[in-house]
Amino acid sequence: MTIRAPFRSPRGISTVVALLAIGAAGCSDVVDSAKNGATKVARQRSVFSLSTGDCYNPNSEKIEGEALAIELVPCDEPHRGQVVGEFDIEEKGEFPGDEAVTAIADERCPAEAGEFAPDTWALPEGVGLSYYTPTAESWATGDRAVSCTYTKESGEFTGSLKAGAKSLKPEQRTYLNGANAVYDALWMNQPEAENVEEDLEGYKAQADAVATALDAHLDGLRGIEGTETGKLRSRLEETAGHWKDAAKAGDAEAFYVAYDPAFTGLDPNDTVAARKELGLATTVPADDAEVWAS
Repeated sequence: MTIRAPFRSPRGISTVVALLAIGAAGCSDVVDSAKNGATKVARQRSVFSLSTGDCYNPNSEKIEGEALAIELVPCDEPHRGQVVGEFDIEEKGEFPGDEAVTAIADERCPAEAGEFAPDTWALPEGVGLSYYTPTAESWATGDRAVSCTYTKESGEFTGSLKAGAKSLKPEQRTYLNGANAVYDALWMNQPEAENVEEDLEGYKAQADAVATALDAHLDGLRGIEGTETGKLRSRLEETAGHWKDAAKAGDAEAFYVAYDPAFTGLDPNDTVAARKELGLATTVPADDAEVWAS
């Protein structure tokens, strides 16, 4: 199961949560525990009822697995997830299978999340994109809905992640659209084979997708004024050339020669100055920092 799609959830009737008294605890502890339990029960909602913007807590500590119900909570209270987009799968007929459903969510949810919270650098640490998707059982009842969520694997965060594209300045929106597309092209086209020799054509296709996204990003950057943005544009123009060389490589050795400077040229640390100039978040996400540090 990929990190982008940890949920497999039959969306239906809410489960019942029992209130358990703690006999060994003091009276006030018992009352507080009962109140907390009653609140949790009152907040139980079917996963079928999730709407964009809802903040929630899963009823299980585990991120992966099936779920029938969640605890809906106010966003100003600590919580583990928020719904950032929804859509219905258009396929008719029989259940297309877990892999097909995941592939659809992989394609659609990043765009949904991008409209809700365009700057992924501004997300709380440890928050990643997840999905609530139909299962074979729920599909048979007519379920076609996918809920895209930002979820914290461990711990909680407070507040809404909402920062829609409409709230951005034109130059901020242009930058984020281009930059997000470049990194989406890099990771969403990653071949399964670990070695280029095993799938040269797959790696070349990835390189071509990144080069195409970079060209579009550069077109957007040319319309943005600023010293640091100009420096970034110059670096990315050189980087785009390396990705194009990788896409045209005649063998694995030629690919490796082009790929090393191509990948290095996408180091997010090199974008910090331009982001600061544009008024965007400037802390490189921990996962990205780790990838380029290695």
